Amino acid sequence: MSKAPDFDERPLPLFEADEAPILPLPSGKLPSYVADHRKRLRSRFLSGGAQALLDYELLELLLFRAIPRQDVKPLAHKLIEIFGDFNGVVSAPTARLAEVKGVGDAVICELKVVEAAAQRLARARVMHRRVLSDWQALLDYCHTTMSHRDTEQFRVLFFDTKNTLIADEAQAQGTVNHVPVYPREVAKRALELNASALILVHNHPSGDPTPSEADITMTQQINSACQALCLTLHDHIIIGKSQELSFRSEGLLSVT
Repeated sequence: MSKAPDFDERPLPLFEADEAPILPLPSGKLPSYVADHRKRLRSRFLSGGAQALLDYELLELLLFRAIPRQDVKPLAHKLIEIFGDFNGVVSAPTARLAEVKGVGDAVICELKVVEAAAQRLARARVMHRRVLSDWQALLDYCHTTMSHRDTEQFRVLFFDTKNTLIADEAQAQGTVNHVPVYPREVAKRALELNASALILVHNHPSGDPTPSEADITMTQQINSACQALCLTLHDHIIIGKSQELSFRSEGLLSVT
């Protein structure tokens, strides 16, 4: 009786553990259908760039490194379904990512490396530059840093006499709809940095950048403190999910 042939591939598990386990095949190679899919996806990315891929496909490219010998398409679809889009997945809080079955430390690390890289690239385009002449670069940086946060954050951008950005600091962290801000501390920090002007930035996790009465009052208080110290408050920007609001453009801030 002839011996049954040995097969090179074995069935793949369906993410039963905290993170999809890496199970090497006897040959040490990927199943052919997985290897071919990965090769095609990488080829499309290299020839057409990110615009040639859907969000879940771009996410697959990241997951390839974290889960080298499994089909990651189901997990990519699941993450997009939960967090909305590629940016939402990469920017999601670590604790929420860890709740997703199939996501472990390796996946979280890959996602957070991409998030950190994106923020550093955006920051490099504005730091130590006269960003008031490149307003879109400043808005892009603010969106990259803050638009997908699930709690409010208050940041201050400090400028020198030539309107060069010399510092960007997170002054306070808050809840989903409130962040504590102290005008005296903002003005004090500007003096410590020898700044001449500043821009306030905070995000609305709801996605709607419409300012609240508290936002307007706080801005007026900081503006008064700045004027008393011969500092210029250029603007207060509220960052939503896909749009922003400028106090100056809306006539909510008078710059003297």
